[in-house]
Amino acid sequence: MNKCIISSVISILQKGVNKFGPVLIDKLIKEYGKDPFIILVGCLLSLRAKDSVTINVCRELFSRAKTPIEIYKLSQGELEKIIYKSGFYKNKARVIKNISEILVNRYHSRVPDSYQELIKLKGVGPKTAGVVLGYAYDIPAICVDTHVHRISNRIGIIKTSTVKQTEQELSKVLNKKYWTGWNRLLVLFGQNICTPVSPKCSICKIFKFCKRVGVSRSR
Repeated sequence: MNKCIISSVISILQKGVNKFGPVLIDKLIKEYGKDPFIILVGCLLSLRAKDSVTINVCRELFSRAKTPIEIYKLSQGELEKIIYKSGFYKNKARVIKNISEILVNRYHSRVPDSYQELIKLKGVGPKTAGVVLGYAYDIPAICVDTHVHRISNRIGIIKTSTVKQTEQELSKVLNKKYWTGWNRLLVLFGQNICTPVSPKCSICKIFKFCKRVGVSRSR
């Protein structure tokens, strides 16, 4: 798929998915600004949880503690109780407390603005690092989650088998100005139209551009 077609796809998606928004990051930025720590913690809480649940957990947590030192001072039990509804709360509480401690002691309570420094934090993967860079620091970054990996391959923009490969290939075919926003577009598109099983091809606005790789059943 050439870059002109990719630009057309992006333009169509930008016009079409806003009615499905906002995504979690949009809500966090609207309520708390582009605070790198809040965006980081929000991403960690969102893992394997619905956005509708995560945003309420974030509001509860940030009403009580929203800086590294404040969260570091919470006991493990207190933090677990606050974030319980996000699921996998024991592990998430450990990760968030550990990261908060590291930020306080090594980074003067500041979230790094470097990919390499971010992924040194235990529990922060490429996707979370990309979200922090792209949305908190306005540094172009490709954030690959299940939607981005699945749909990028399904429509034929790339042909990859792993998330790492997807990140690398997207950086080659996407204009840098679209890197950060690609995640938001495909999350909304993937949740509402291009679903994992039986995508809604009959109402898809980019159907004519899509190669429908791996699609055996659709609506």
